[in-house]
Amino acid sequence: MLFAADYLVRGAVAIARLIGVSPLIIGLSVVAVGTSAPEFVTALSAALSGASDMAIGNVVGSNIVNMLLILGIAAMIRPINVSVKVIARDAMMVVGATALFVAIGLTGGFNQWQGALLVCCLIGYLYLTYKVERVENNKEALHAREAEDVGGVPQRTWVAIAFLAGGLAGIVIGAKLLVSGGLGIAEAFEVSRTIVGLTLIAVGTSLPELAIVIVASWRGHSDIALGNVLGSNIFNLLGVTGGVAMITPLAMPIEVMNFDIWVLLGMTILLLPLMITENRISRAEGRLLAGLYIVYLAAQLGPVRQLFA
Repeated sequence: MLFAADYLVRGAVAIARLIGVSPLIIGLSVVAVGTSAPEFVTALSAALSGASDMAIGNVVGSNIVNMLLILGIAAMIRPINVSVKVIARDAMMVVGATALFVAIGLTGGFNQWQGALLVCCLIGYLYLTYKVERVENNKEALHAREAEDVGGVPQRTWVAIAFLAGGLAGIVIGAKLLVSGGLGIAEAFEVSRTIVGLTLIAVGTSLPELAIVIVASWRGHSDIALGNVLGSNIFNLLGVTGGVAMITPLAMPIEVMNFDIWVLLGMTILLLPLMITENRISRAEGRLLAGLYIVYLAAQLGPVRQLFA
């Protein structure tokens, strides 16, 4: 799934460039959708297999992985510089999307019209972001630089199409294997499918974000790493949940309702002061985030989990 998502993004970026799409639009849509494709296909596959609890667990778990593990690793590689613009727009949008996700989730799940509402919110966010960044220098806009940061983009049309088709096929096959493997692990180890979705599958579908963030941090593009994490969380909450719910309703597992969505909301709010202080996330704060993810994993398998089941 990691390699399939990589080829999907590179193929899609190549085709978008060949037909004259601006870097800003590529960064806002193609790159963001490509890196969130594993979550969407996996969540949809799980939901259609009758495992909506695993689908919800995947979305919630992926966002927690993004904020704690991936962002923590990125900050430990190189401190992440945070601009006021990112805080005012993307970070606050993540908080708003998380709050909306929690509010709807507390009703018991996501039906078709609630899914449509989430997707409409995502479209509105993309449109407003485009309007704001369009007035900037194209090379300076954050999402335009996300597109420029994609490496290994094929130059020939037939190669780009092969990358796109092969990547999409790989993601679909990988999602099927991931879901069937997750269901098998849940049965073999007698743990809930929700926990498998929150941990193993969440980490598996977050590998593309991890790869992009590590490369961006290593190159010194820490703002791109942060933008990718925030954008991925927005797409997961609004696009993945909303898109899947429009196809098939998603029930909110009681254990997620009682515990994990509050962890998700709490960690989302925690990011704000970390970003505001000195306008960066330091290496020490990165270690804190990664440490909190280890604590979260321990809570999944310990007696704490039983209290909220």
